[in-house]
Amino acid sequence: MRDFREIGKRLSNWGRWDVDGVKDERGTTNLLTPDRIAAAARLVRDGKIFDLGIPFGKGGPQPGGGRINPVLMLSETGEDQDFPGAFHYADDYVFMPLQSASQWDGLAHVFYDDHLYNGFPASSVTPHGTLANSIEKQAKGIAGRGVLVDVARYRGVDWLPLGEVITPDDLDGALAAQGVELAGGDILAVRTGWRRKFLSDNDPAGFMAGEPGLGIDCCEWLHSHDVAAVCSDNWAIEVLPGEIEGERMPVHMVLIRDMGMTLGEILDFEELAADCAADGRYDFFLTAPPIKFRRALGSPINPLAIK
Repeated sequence: MRDFREIGKRLSNWGRWDVDGVKDERGTTNLLTPDRIAAAARLVRDGKIFDLGIPFGKGGPQPGGGRINPVLMLSETGEDQDFPGAFHYADDYVFMPLQSASQWDGLAHVFYDDHLYNGFPASSVTPHGTLANSIEKQAKGIAGRGVLVDVARYRGVDWLPLGEVITPDDLDGALAAQGVELAGGDILAVRTGWRRKFLSDNDPAGFMAGEPGLGIDCCEWLHSHDVAAVCSDNWAIEVLPGEIEGERMPVHMVLIRDMGMTLGEILDFEELAADCAADGRYDFFLTAPPIKFRRALGSPINPLAIK
């Protein structure tokens, strides 16, 4: 049986970005350096924008239980308003889990053995929010060179089957077939086709029952390539059911708690993937800033890929 603790210890980034005794709370997004962001911006040639976020609201992938789909509530519709002149207005609220649709997992979202990323105690997560590794620490945004690795297309399928493990060889093979090389500080976008399956089946329970995704060996691959963040069109990045019996989401535990990697989940790569296959360009400028919720564990996003 694979020992995720040993893998996490070997790949740990604890202390890597500490400065003058101040403990880092951003993790691998520190790899999004100004020169890398500037280089990524030069990938914009045609002004084509691809919206990678799924719609927030009714008809989303949450079947209920732990999380629900966002709920829109109107507080004003314009009716029964008595203002001078012609003025009327409408106003609304949203009630939602912060991680119910396209979203970033923050670095306090997952932990084990009583510690968060970079050694902060798990007790930092309080009923009033997290005192360490909050998503607001990513406030300047997550932006840089995005690279799509279309594993589903590489395998010649509309979507990978539930429980299918994506290996480092799959990632290397897909990148080679696409003719694109990964560089330090890149944001990796992994297409499993799971979003396409949801759009085809319209079955939230089936979408959430399990998924194809990254296997535990991909943690070493991401570390060796100095990937700044990873996102996917499934709901948990990693393969489910997982590869380590008796452990839930070991890839999450290694990537978030040990490596300090922010994870993007439930994205839609369908339009982008078709365009990349058509023009042969699988890299682009990717911008996906979180919303600055104080002390929050994650954030909804509407990521944009720009070519």
